[in-house]
Amino acid sequence: MADGFARLTNKPQAVIVHVDVGTQALGPAIHNASCGRAPVLIFAGLSPYTLEGETRGSRTEFIHWLQDVPDQKAIVSQYCRYTSEIKTGKNIKQLVNRALQFATSDPKGPVYLTGAREVMEEELEPYQISQEQWSRVITGPLPVPAVEEIANALVDAELPMVVTGFTGRHQDSVAELVQLADQIKGLRVYDAGTTEMSFPFNHRASVNPTWGAGMWLEKADVIVVLDCDVPWIPTQRKPRADAKIFHIDVDPLKAQMSLFYIAAIARYRADSCAALVQLNEYLASDRALLQKLDDPLYSQRWTNLGDIHDKNIKSSAVKAAPPSGGDNAPVNIAYLSARIRSCLPAETIYATEAVTNHVRMMEQLQPSLPGTSFTKGAGGLGWGCGAALGMKLAKPDAFICCITGDGSFIFSQPTAVYWVSAHYSLPTITVVLNNGGWVAPRVSAKHVNPGGLAQRATAEELGIGFGELPPDYGAVAEAAGRGRIWKARIQTTGDVDRVLTQAVEMVKGGKGAVIDVLLG
Repeated sequence: MADGFARLTNKPQAVIVHVDVGTQALGPAIHNASCGRAPVLIFAGLSPYTLEGETRGSRTEFIHWLQDVPDQKAIVSQYCRYTSEIKTGKNIKQLVNRALQFATSDPKGPVYLTGAREVMEEELEPYQISQEQWSRVITGPLPVPAVEEIANALVDAELPMVVTGFTGRHQDSVAELVQLADQIKGLRVYDAGTTEMSFPFNHRASVNPTWGAGMWLEKADVIVVLDCDVPWIPTQRKPRADAKIFHIDVDPLKAQMSLFYIAAIARYRADSCAALVQLNEYLASDRALLQKLDDPLYSQRWTNLGDIHDKNIKSSAVKAAPPSGGDNAPVNIAYLSARIRSCLPAETIYATEAVTNHVRMMEQLQPSLPGTSFTKGAGGLGWGCGAALGMKLAKPDAFICCITGDGSFIFSQPTAVYWVSAHYSLPTITVVLNNGGWVAPRVSAKHVNPGGLAQRATAEELGIGFGELPPDYGAVAEAAGRGRIWKARIQTTGDVDRVLTQAVEMVKGGKGAVIDVLLG
């Protein structure tokens, strides 16, 4: 929940967990928050450090001995921007504010504080600090020479491209990136991360994996990598050897990754929104560049982009056509995703965790409004359902939809999620993509050994399938919500619109909805 709230609003959230065991339970969640740059402050207690009653808060329970671990911070420190122990209450405000400075300064992320019970029981004289003196560190713009170099390179390029990933975390950046694409007609923009909606699908410059992004990446002669952790996978597709690559990022060295490099000729630690503003202002004021951009060549490129985009939209629509077989046909991900986009409100905010269905799902959802599409920051499954509740808490009037795989749903702690949803009146739609288990391990094995044993083995043999009697996901949510969660199952194409429409009405009426979709 805290991750979803923080990602949607960029406002830090607080999480309290129980000593070492609660810290361990954070597991995948803190990994996602770290890679997703979610500003979250985590506080955990420590076992008391006295045992004979020397001070108030001394040990009183059997478990205090067993939870006294050598280095509790080490459990999560590699995922945190800052860790520390509160050793006295006399400077607790300063220590908490220092932690929040790390959490909210780029690259944002989780911070972790601990404190023993004796410290929490300490009596203090009230004191004040000047809160305005504890602001975050501001990430700067591009150096002036870099603005000129990058702008000229993009204008002079035959096939310029921007590859982005999490630029949309600052929603103002999306409009600036659109303006850049509008000014440099022929520029293509590839959102390689889609962790936040960073460039609208409905813009003619937009490309994605199913719209030839890999092909255009290989052809591009000038590439700007803008806030992106994995702009390409070299074993699959990569830029041509003579491509001129510029890297602009809040963390261009990827300090928390053991291995990362791209063949950039220049790297800049800069705020992406500020950098885009600089580029747009330079392009609008430089007479020589304006004269170049007025050449009919750029108008033709603009027309070509529009023609190709129209073809891509039509191609995606063909994929989303009702499957042959009428109402009794099995449901596929393209048709389902297109119908979700059609049946749900246009301003719906999506928290998605579709894993192997992600690319095909996004092709049909086609998010085009800033702040309306998020996915987990990294590989920790179970993010989506709780994140959707955090987004609903952050924006109570918003319509929130979580689309998650069945394996991810199991990892999401659904009993807690849907009790919280019902108890605190946070209705959302959850769409469970039921493909009978975890498909990703088989896909990963195929990348390494395409004809290997894993491709011939059954899901049950690999231990990644749920067999003939998978969990009843809707019933789990219904039980946790004590009658305040509506459940439904989509088994065939004919069920799709009816169930989605009912679910929308349920949520608008204040009830959460969980839809179990059997994918064919």
